[in-house]
Amino acid sequence: MTKYLISFPSREMDVSPEDLPAVADAAHAVVREAKAAGVWVFGGGIDESVPPVMVAGDGTVTAGTYPQTSRLEGGYTVLDLPSREAAEEWAAKIAVACRCAQELRAFQNDPES
Repeated sequence: MTKYLISFPSREMDVSPEDLPAVADAAHAVVREAKAAGVWVFGGGIDESVPPVMVAGDGTVTAGTYPQTSRLEGGYTVLDLPSREAAEEWAAKIAVACRCAQELRAFQNDPES
Protein backbone atom coordinates (compact mmCIF):
# COMPACT_ATOMS: atom_id res chain seq x y z
CA MET A 1 0.00 0.00 0.00
CA THR A 2 1.13 3.53 -0.77
CA LYS A 3 -0.03 6.75 0.81
CA TYR A 4 -1.24 9.35 -1.68
CA LEU A 5 -1.76 13.08 -1.24
CA ILE A 6 -4.81 14.45 -3.04
CA SER A 7 -5.02 18.24 -2.88
CA PHE A 8 -6.24 21.46 -4.40
CA PRO A 9 -5.53 25.17 -3.84
CA SER A 10 -8.40 27.23 -2.42
CA ARG A 11 -8.52 29.57 -5.40
CA GLU A 12 -9.47 26.66 -7.69
CA MET A 13 -12.64 25.90 -5.76
CA ASP A 14 -14.99 28.43 -7.33
CA VAL A 15 -18.30 27.63 -5.67
CA SER A 16 -21.14 30.03 -5.03
CA PRO A 17 -22.26 30.54 -1.43
CA GLU A 18 -25.56 28.90 -2.34
CA ASP A 19 -23.78 25.77 -3.61
CA LEU A 20 -21.31 25.49 -0.72
CA PRO A 21 -23.59 23.32 1.51
CA ALA A 22 -24.05 20.82 -1.33
CA VAL A 23 -20.30 20.73 -1.97
CA ALA A 24 -19.63 20.18 1.74
CA ASP A 25 -22.19 17.37 1.85
CA ALA A 26 -20.65 15.71 -1.22
CA ALA A 27 -17.11 16.03 0.18
CA HIS A 28 -18.19 14.60 3.54
CA ALA A 29 -19.82 11.68 1.72
CA VAL A 30 -16.49 10.87 0.03
CA VAL A 31 -14.74 11.07 3.40
CA ARG A 32 -17.26 8.64 4.91
CA GLU A 33 -16.80 6.31 1.91
CA ALA A 34 -13.00 6.38 2.28
CA LYS A 35 -13.28 5.67 6.01
CA ALA A 36 -15.70 2.79 5.39
CA ALA A 37 -13.29 1.40 2.77
CA GLY A 38 -10.44 1.54 5.30
CA VAL A 39 -8.23 3.79 3.12
CA TRP A 40 -8.64 7.10 5.02
CA VAL A 41 -5.48 8.43 6.71
CA PHE A 42 -6.08 12.15 7.10
CA GLY A 43 -7.82 15.09 5.51
CA GLY A 44 -8.49 18.73 6.10
CA GLY A 45 -8.12 22.25 4.90
CA ILE A 46 -5.38 24.72 5.73
CA ASP A 47 -6.66 27.42 8.10
CA GLU A 48 -5.72 30.42 6.00
CA SER A 49 -6.49 32.83 8.86
CA VAL A 50 -3.48 31.52 10.81
CA PRO A 51 -0.18 32.80 9.37
CA PRO A 52 2.62 30.27 8.90
CA VAL A 53 5.86 30.35 10.90
CA MET A 54 9.28 28.81 10.35
CA VAL A 55 10.85 26.75 13.14
CA ALA A 56 14.64 26.57 12.72
CA GLY A 57 16.87 23.66 13.67
CA ASP A 58 17.70 25.43 16.94
CA GLY A 59 14.00 25.89 17.74
CA THR A 60 13.87 29.58 16.83
CA VAL A 61 10.42 30.58 15.55
CA THR A 62 10.04 33.37 12.99
CA ALA A 63 7.14 34.64 10.94
CA GLY A 64 6.99 33.50 7.32
CA THR A 65 7.58 30.40 5.27
CA TYR A 66 9.63 29.01 2.42
CA PRO A 67 9.27 31.27 -0.63
CA GLN A 68 7.92 28.45 -2.82
CA THR A 69 5.16 27.66 -0.31
CA SER A 70 4.06 31.19 0.50
CA ARG A 71 0.60 30.35 -0.92
CA LEU A 72 0.17 26.93 0.65
CA GLU A 73 -3.57 26.71 1.17
CA GLY A 74 -6.53 24.62 0.22
CA GLY A 75 -7.68 21.12 0.99
CA TYR A 76 -5.64 17.99 1.54
CA THR A 77 -6.49 14.31 1.78
CA VAL A 78 -4.13 11.42 2.48
CA LEU A 79 -5.31 7.93 1.55
CA ASP A 80 -3.51 4.58 1.85
CA LEU A 81 -4.18 2.77 -1.42
CA PRO A 82 -3.05 -0.37 -3.26
CA SER A 83 -2.29 1.29 -6.62
CA ARG A 84 -1.92 4.49 -8.59
CA GLU A 85 -5.10 3.59 -10.44
CA ALA A 86 -7.02 3.39 -7.16
CA ALA A 87 -5.57 6.77 -6.18
CA GLU A 88 -6.75 8.27 -9.46
CA GLU A 89 -10.25 6.88 -8.84
CA TRP A 90 -10.39 8.45 -5.36
CA ALA A 91 -8.98 11.74 -6.69
CA ALA A 92 -11.78 11.75 -9.27
CA LYS A 93 -14.39 11.24 -6.54
CA ILE A 94 -12.94 14.17 -4.60
CA ALA A 95 -12.78 16.31 -7.75
CA VAL A 96 -16.46 15.70 -8.43
CA ALA A 97 -17.43 16.42 -4.81
CA CYS A 98 -15.32 19.60 -4.56
CA ARG A 99 -16.07 20.69 -8.13
CA CYS A 100 -12.41 21.34 -8.92
CA ALA A 101 -9.38 19.47 -10.23
CA GLN A 102 -7.20 17.62 -7.75
CA GLU A 103 -3.44 17.16 -7.71
CA LEU A 104 -2.25 13.62 -6.98
CA ARG A 105 1.13 12.77 -5.48
CA ALA A 106 2.58 9.60 -3.94
CA PHE A 107 4.50 9.60 -0.68
CA GLN A 108 7.76 7.69 -0.60
CA ASN A 109 7.51 4.42 1.26
CA ASP A 110 8.68 4.66 4.86
CA PRO A 111 8.55 1.42 6.85
CA GLU A 112 8.30 3.43 10.08
CA SER A 113 5.08 5.22 9.12
